Amino acid sequence: MVGVAVIGAGYWGPNLVRNVQATPELRLATLCDLDVERARSVLGRYSTVRVTSSLDEVLADPEVEAVAVATPAATHLPVALAALEAGKHVLVEKPLASSYADGLKLVTAAEERGLTLMLDHTFCYTPVVRRLRDLVRGGELGDIQYIDSVRINLGLVQPDIDVLWDLAPHDLSILDSILPDDVHPVAVAAHGSDPAGVGRACVAYMSVRLSNGAIAHAHVNWLSPTKIRSMIVGGSSRTAVWNDLDPTQPLAVYDRGIERPDDESVRVSYRIGDMVAPALPGGEALRGVMAEFAASIIEKRAPLTDGRSGLRVLAQLEAASASLAAGGTFVPLTDVNGGAL
Repeated sequence: MVGVAVIGAGYWGPNLVRNVQATPELRLATLCDLDVERARSVLGRYSTVRVTSSLDEVLADPEVEAVAVATPAATHLPVALAALEAGKHVLVEKPLASSYADGLKLVTAAEERGLTLMLDHTFCYTPVVRRLRDLVRGGELGDIQYIDSVRINLGLVQPDIDVLWDLAPHDLSILDSILPDDVHPVAVAAHGSDPAGVGRACVAYMSVRLSNGAIAHAHVNWLSPTKIRSMIVGGSSRTAVWNDLDPTQPLAVYDRGIERPDDESVRVSYRIGDMVAPALPGGEALRGVMAEFAASIIEKRAPLTDGRSGLRVLAQLEAASASLAAGGTFVPLTDVNGGAL
């Protein structure tokens, strides 16, 4: 069993604690938080798990082989870097860091030491996204023609980041997970507004140009009175539609679309086929995150959402910010990080 310390007992920390304890390959050794009483309340009165407010104490403990970081995003770099330098494997919440340059420091530190650095991109471990990945990479949808995502609700306005940095990492991490190896983002454009006067964009539209000529689009919004979580992945053969708020039929695959006929006098023809709702397994996505974290450490391999995947998400977020500042023009990703992703 891999000894794990969870750093942070706030909003997300208790979920990490619960799922570490439910993963047979992991053993929760320590819960660290500046508020020791809050940490104790998360564990319960009869827990034998150690509680501390000292990160140094955690990193000096030989029984702690890995840490799961659930602290504010601005602290990800110092906390995760200290853990890597202490020889610990690291699972960190999104985003990887506050900038591409900081994220690269973490990736470099992990790779130089042969340690696992993994992002908790939870959606990538849901049964729906796993099936979407299989559909896209297995060729069942054909060539990807477009991806359209909506992630809106009456959300918490963040004090230090705009809506793109808050919500779009979910969509970008899903995109990174499902795209085939020969298709990748090449440029990003973003438009946003601040109708609530909070000092940062709280409604935004982001377009990602892909290397095969297709486009992926994400609409994110903190101000919508209704909650919508949907994604359409359009292919040349079939189209997958995901409604995350439908518990009975979250994923549907449509054999419907437009085709180019052999008769040149006819511009297009329409294919009207069946709709299939695939059966999906149950289970909590965060349980899958922890299982992958444990497996990557034990098997000494890169996890599905490794540090490089986090870098690719950061590069697109920085390009989106640059596009917003430039009035919405497409920003090549190489202009952001100085090299190809």
